[in-house]
Amino acid sequence: MVDWWFWPLFLFIFTLLIGIISPVSGVGGGVLYVPLATVLTPFNVDFIRGAGLVMAVVSALSSVPYLLRVGLANIRLYAVIAPIMVITSVIGGMVGLWVSNAFPGGQHYVKLLLGIIILIVFVIMITSKRLEFPEVRDEDVDSWSRKLGIVGEWYEPSLERIVHYKIKNLPVGMAMFGVIGFIAGMFGLGAGWANVPLLNLVMGAPIKVATATSMLIITANAPAIGIYLSKGAVLPVVVVPSILGITIGARIGAKVAEIIRPAFVRWLVIGVLFLAGVLNIIKGLEGLGYLPHII
Repeated sequence: MVDWWFWPLFLFIFTLLIGIISPVSGVGGGVLYVPLATVLTPFNVDFIRGAGLVMAVVSALSSVPYLLRVGLANIRLYAVIAPIMVITSVIGGMVGLWVSNAFPGGQHYVKLLLGIIILIVFVIMITSKRLEFPEVRDEDVDSWSRKLGIVGEWYEPSLERIVHYKIKNLPVGMAMFGVIGFIAGMFGLGAGWANVPLLNLVMGAPIKVATATSMLIITANAPAIGIYLSKGAVLPVVVVPSILGITIGARIGAKVAEIIRPAFVRWLVIGVLFLAGVLNIIKGLEGLGYLPHII
């Protein structure tokens, strides 16, 4: 039996570490927080999901101003994607809580499916080439991206020069971001686990731009927090220490994201995705009774 203050202190230290990783990898804090906190703490999964969504948004808000200032996050791309993410994340939050209450076993099936999806993304990223600086030719740029002027540049310390980039496949990306927003709202995971590979592999954004813009896009999930709040699934003893930890950690991580080498960012993203995928699959199988209690 531990004292009452142990779990808030544990959550603060735990989320501080996650906060440092989030801006560097572009994966919102919720994608690691939800599966890990479900394993390591005694709190109900609905409270963890509510806190996870709050954390994902807070970690993004803590690091985005700096990422915008140095030119890594693309505000024009965000302006196109954000309205779609707002709508679908709210719908996802409503469906997630409904499934949790109406079908107790349903959340385990969905968690298992989510883990499989994340591992598929992991395989795609680990086998793909030219992730750091994808080459997008003028003829590859779609008409929507061209008309909206979605381009960008930033100073890359590892190359000691300014890097210019273009975006492609914007219509496809918008449709896929709608699906991502739904899943993010449903599980309280944020959306970085899918934002980064979508921006990088499908839309041709350099990996550092993809991770930074991912953090900006995650803020569009904020309205889904209201769904969890209205159902009483946001518990202060869980959320407050988690927010403090993620805020401090994200500010540190944002500075690290600017100077770190792109190749390291790639492998960090891959590692985060693998860990999150495996944890979700294990917890899903445990909940369905196909595995004994492992973690």
